[in-house]
Amino acid sequence: MDGKSYEVVVEVLDGSPAPATAEAKKPVPSAAPVTLSRPAPEVGPKVEDGGAPRTSAGANSIVSPLSGKVVSIDIVAGQVVNEGMQVATIEAMKMNTFVYASKQGRVGTVHVKAGDAVEEGAPLIDLG
Repeated sequence: MDGKSYEVVVEVLDGSPAPATAEAKKPVPSAAPVTLSRPAPEVGPKVEDGGAPRTSAGANSIVSPLSGKVVSIDIVAGQVVNEGMQVATIEAMKMNTFVYASKQGRVGTVHVKAGDAVEEGAPLIDLG
């Protein structure tokens, strides 16, 4: 996956044991924990199918954690939000993902509305 090799073991469910190979018996070296992070992507012009215009996310932006459709925006401009407060709901593949404020602040600009298509990393809300 993504240019990396992974060793997997498959369990056979018919009751007979799977034949073991010499390769499968080799110990797998353990690696130090890896923290995966990536910056919010720079986003370009308007999303197809009537989505919201996209701009770069600022330091005080709450961004979309995934690509999908905005189901609801649960705050209004000028409202004070606390860290951990639900501010939006995004739907992708028939599942809702709740978006929470990452810090306390006053809502400045709301970039999207219900029904808009958004991409991962697109700014949803700016906090002042």
